[in-house]
Amino acid sequence: MGELDVTLGRLFAAAAKAVLAKSEIEASAVRAIGSHGQTVRHHPHGPTPFSIQIGDPNTIAEMTGITTVADFRRRDIAAGGQGAPLVPAFHAAMFRASDRERVILNLGGIANITILPGDARIEIGGFDTGPANVLMDIWIAKHLGQPMDEGGRWAASGTVDSTLLSAMLADLYFAMDPPKSTGREYFNLSWIRRAIQQIKPAPSPVDVQATLTELTAASVALAIATHAPATDEVLVCGGGSRNGWLQARLRVWLQYCKISSTAEHGIPGQWVEAMAFAWLARQTLAGLAGNVPSVMGAREPVVLGGIYR
Repeated sequence: MGELDVTLGRLFAAAAKAVLAKSEIEASAVRAIGSHGQTVRHHPHGPTPFSIQIGDPNTIAEMTGITTVADFRRRDIAAGGQGAPLVPAFHAAMFRASDRERVILNLGGIANITILPGDARIEIGGFDTGPANVLMDIWIAKHLGQPMDEGGRWAASGTVDSTLLSAMLADLYFAMDPPKSTGREYFNLSWIRRAIQQIKPAPSPVDVQATLTELTAASVALAIATHAPATDEVLVCGGGSRNGWLQARLRVWLQYCKISSTAEHGIPGQWVEAMAFAWLARQTLAGLAGNVPSVMGAREPVVLGGIYR
């Protein structure tokens, strides 16, 4: 893991330098890099909660010559929080509106929602709802050798197994009250196999893919209906926003809401998380809190991350 930490730091630094070259921006013009890192283990429970991200920020700072802010999760965990999701404060700064009840839906590996009440006096909410792309990616990689189900086309060619979907939705995570967060250490290939073992006869691989897509849409809809029933509008971002079949299933499950992309409100869906970590880096440098206790469960607002100059 130590070697991977440095190797990934070098790759991140090379990516940052490539962006600077392509955009013709000098490194000296950049105040800081906000680096999330790659999560290798997220375990915010028990007597010694922790979250580990690799992608050495010392290496990034050294190779780019730019101050790097990283390790955003652990201070929130130290303050009693989940360390996730990290982006709701940015969502509130960019997308909160006084004339509607909004939910921001981020479809990364894991799905998370940010609840933005129209009334500014009401605290924002948010949590990880469960899997977004992670299970679909794992399943298609195993059976077709592809990294993702492009556009959801494989899932769309299958049929949802309602018995399997019910077995998956019976997982206790979906019924847990927030604050809560999860990751690949929970939702993984073993989790899929345990669910399939309950079904006789076992569904075909393509029908499992269809059911996994339905699981993402259904669990998101369940979370919104339970914790944000007054929602008027859902703004979608993240890699899953490009999965046309998943978007179609979300519209079926969330018929009472307007569903649109964050791009329609000024920020392309693929940019939201990158911008969020730039914003979090700015908060850290200014000595301002980056966590949201009402979302993450910490005892108090705290400044997140370490600064590597």
